[in-house]
Amino acid sequence: MNGAGASMVAAPLVRGNSAASGAPLLSVSHLTKHYPLRRGLFGRARDAVHAVDDVSFAIADGETLGLVGESGCGKSTIARTVLRLIEPTSGVIEWRGQPIQQLAASAMRPHRRELQAVFQDPYASLNPRMRAADIVAEPIRNFETASAASIMGRVRALLARVGLRDDQMMRYPYEFSGGQRQRLGIARALASRPSLIVCDEPVSALDVSVQAQVINLLADLQQEFALSYLFVAHDLAVVEHISHRVAVMYLGRIVELAPTRALFGNPLHPYTEALLSAVPVPDPGARRKRLILAGDVPSPTNLPAGCRFHTRCPYAFDRCRHEEPRLAQMSPAHLVACHLRDAPPAAKPDIAH
Repeated sequence: MNGAGASMVAAPLVRGNSAASGAPLLSVSHLTKHYPLRRGLFGRARDAVHAVDDVSFAIADGETLGLVGESGCGKSTIARTVLRLIEPTSGVIEWRGQPIQQLAASAMRPHRRELQAVFQDPYASLNPRMRAADIVAEPIRNFETASAASIMGRVRALLARVGLRDDQMMRYPYEFSGGQRQRLGIARALASRPSLIVCDEPVSALDVSVQAQVINLLADLQQEFALSYLFVAHDLAVVEHISHRVAVMYLGRIVELAPTRALFGNPLHPYTEALLSAVPVPDPGARRKRLILAGDVPSPTNLPAGCRFHTRCPYAFDRCRHEEPRLAQMSPAHLVACHLRDAPPAAKPDIAH
C-alpha cells in the first residue's frame, strides 16, 4: 500500500494520534438515514433504502477523518447529512457540543459559516454564470459586512493561495481546467473561514498528477488554517496520505475505525483486509496475497440477517449469520465490528493471517 501511495502523492505526512485527542469539533451519534420506497396506488411506504444505519464518530480540531468503502455504502450520504443538505432519519449531530440535526434554517445559519464543502464534480458544483471572483466572494458577502475593495482583496489572496492567478479572476468556470476548477472550489470553501470542510470525493474526477497537487494543497491548508476535514474517498492511497484516522464503511455501517497507521499496518476486519489487498503494487516483482470476495454487495433494501458482510466473507461462521456485530475496541483507538475478534477459538474458522 505504501508503494501505491508513493506513486500518486508525495511522501505521506506524519500522522499521529494527537489530533484525535482533543475535544470533538463534530460528534455524530447513531446517525441513520433511510429513504422510503413508495409503492401502490396511494404511494404508501412499503420498504426503505438503508443508506446509513447507526453510525457514530467524532472529529477533533485539526483532524482529518477518512471515510472509505465501496460505491453505495453510505459515505456521501453521511457527508451530506452532516452538512444538513439532507435530513437524518434519526441520530444526533453535535457541532461544538450543540445538537444541530433539528435546527431550523435561521438557527442553522451561524453554523453554516464554519461548515463548508468541496464536492466531487468541480464543474457541477460551481455556478456557470458567475465569474471566479464572484464565486469566491459570495460566501464573504453572505456572512460578513465589508467594503467591495476589502472583499476583492481577500478574494485575490485566496485565489493566489490555491494557485490561481489574478488574471483568472474574471473567467467563468468553463474557462478553467478540471484541476483549476477544484482549486476554485477550495478557495470558495475557505472564503467563510470555516473550521470543518467536508471533502466528498474531491479528487476522484481529476487526473492522477492533478490529484497529487490538490491533495498536497489540502494538507498544506489544513496546517495553515487549522482546518478539520471529513474526507470521503474510495482511493486508499489518497486516504492514507491525508488522514489521521480512517473509518471503513460497508452497507451503511462503519465496520472498522482506527488511526491510519494501525489500520493500514494491521487491518482487523476482513472487508478492510480485502480492500487493502486489492490495491495495485507498483513493483512488478512484488507479490501480494489477494483476499478475493465472492458474490455481490447485498441490496440496501433487503439486508442480510446477522453480519451484513457474512455473505461475502471467507471467514464467516455460524454466529455471523445470526448476530450483527457491534463496534468494539480491540486496542487503543482501534475499533472493529467483527465476531472473529471476540469469538472463542473453537468457534472460529481457520484464518490464514
